Amino acid sequence: MHIPDSFIPLTQAIVYWLIALPFIIMSMKWAKNELDEMKVPVLAALAAGIFAIQAMNIPIGMGTSGHMVGATLVAIVFGSPWAGVLVLTLVLLVQGFAFGDGGITTMGANILNMGIISGFVGYYTYVALRKSTGTSIAAFGGAWLGLFISAIVCAIQIWIAGTFPWSQASSPWAPIT
Repeated sequence: MHIPDSFIPLTQAIVYWLIALPFIIMSMKWAKNELDEMKVPVLAALAAGIFAIQAMNIPIGMGTSGHMVGATLVAIVFGSPWAGVLVLTLVLLVQGFAFGDGGITTMGANILNMGIISGFVGYYTYVALRKSTGTSIAAFGGAWLGLFISAIVCAIQIWIAGTFPWSQASSPWAPIT
C-alpha cells in the first residue's frame, strides 16, 4: 500500500524516515561495491519496469492505493535485498517528487514497507524455499509473503496514526462507519 501525505503525522513520518535511512545508506554502499557496468543496465531496466507497473494504482479506499512492488524480484535477480531497497527507493523518489504519487513526508514509511520489508522478507523467504520447492514457487512465495507482511505493517502504521480504525485498516471488507 502506498501511503499518501497527511495519512501519517509528521512526527510519526520522521520516525519512519529514521528507520529507512540506514537501509538506504547501506543499499548505496552495496551498489558502490557490487554494481559494475554490466549490472547497471539490468538494474535500470528493472527500475523502469517497476516504475511503470507501480504507476498503475489500485484504489483500496479512504485515499490509499495498492501497487505491484518488485523489491523481491530485484533482490532475487541481484542476490541481495539491498538491491531491492535501492531500486524501490529510487522508484518512490521519482514517483513522489516528479509525479506527486505517494507523498513526500510519508516516503520514509513507503520505502520501509515497499522496499525494506518487502525486499528482505521476500528475498529471504525465496532463499529458504528455493531448494525444497524450486525457483518459481520460491519466488512467488517470497514475493507474496513480502507483500503481505508489508501491507500488514502499512495497516498498523495508519492505525497508529489514527487515520482510521484498525478494523477498517486490516480488512477491505470491513464496513465504513
